[in-house]
Amino acid sequence: MVYSNRGNLMLTFNTKTMKLRAIVVDDEEFARKNLIMLLEEYCPDIEVIGEASRKSQAKAIIESSKPDVVFLDIRMPSGAEGFELLDELEEKDFQVVFVTAFKDYAIKAFNASAVYYLLKPIDIEELQTAVEKLKETKKIFTDEPQNYNTYFSSLKNLSDTLLRNKPNNRIAISHTKGLKIVEDDSITHLEANGNCTTIYFKEGPRYLDTRTLKTYENILDPSKFFRIHKSHIINLDMLSDYVNEDGHFAILKNGLRVPVARNRVTEFVKMLKLPK
Repeated sequence: MVYSNRGNLMLTFNTKTMKLRAIVVDDEEFARKNLIMLLEEYCPDIEVIGEASRKSQAKAIIESSKPDVVFLDIRMPSGAEGFELLDELEEKDFQVVFVTAFKDYAIKAFNASAVYYLLKPIDIEELQTAVEKLKETKKIFTDEPQNYNTYFSSLKNLSDTLLRNKPNNRIAISHTKGLKIVEDDSITHLEANGNCTTIYFKEGPRYLDTRTLKTYENILDPSKFFRIHKSHIINLDMLSDYVNEDGHFAILKNGLRVPVARNRVTEFVKMLKLPK
């Protein structure tokens, strides 16, 4: 049982049966109607309470209806409106699912910000997976409301990266109690843990993220991080030595000995010889 306090009204609901109240924001009517239809037919845990074609309209609905989720077209129509909408809202206690028609557009930035996104045309299984993640995150945010501040800080980083072309070395990590934003320079190495990733830092505790090591290989700067093994990525700035006695190993500055896969040795050694 989870308790939610919005304004002066105390609501009680069971997390197993709760529905997430959502609005759909897209300037294309067909796209809005199609997404609403898919949500109603395949996602019974979502209740669509409104739709909007313009930023001003979306803002009014969000402020009056207090949705749990906003499905937001990333190109509405210039690309800036969606982020401007988020910036202008005073109360930010909802999750965002970005929707885009461009397969190569900003995927790396989305992943680095740990936000949910859907590619047009929308795949039903991907939509259902996103809804399941939304439900899990909603429970965490209800227990720890301060996570919304970290979440929208992550969205601000995303906005800066996509619209203002600012370099972004900040990564949002999803863990069991919410989100944490870190500078990639603070990471020493990453290790596969089933379908999850354990992230280790120069200082502070390690974190288990629900994303795969492959996702992090795509997110992290390849000039700073290298996947030396199917289970390991290292921060090259943390490398102290490379040894090839009784196997191949990268020795980190903290003394950790990390194996280098045979099929990665040639590329790894070549990278080490490149001038920085």
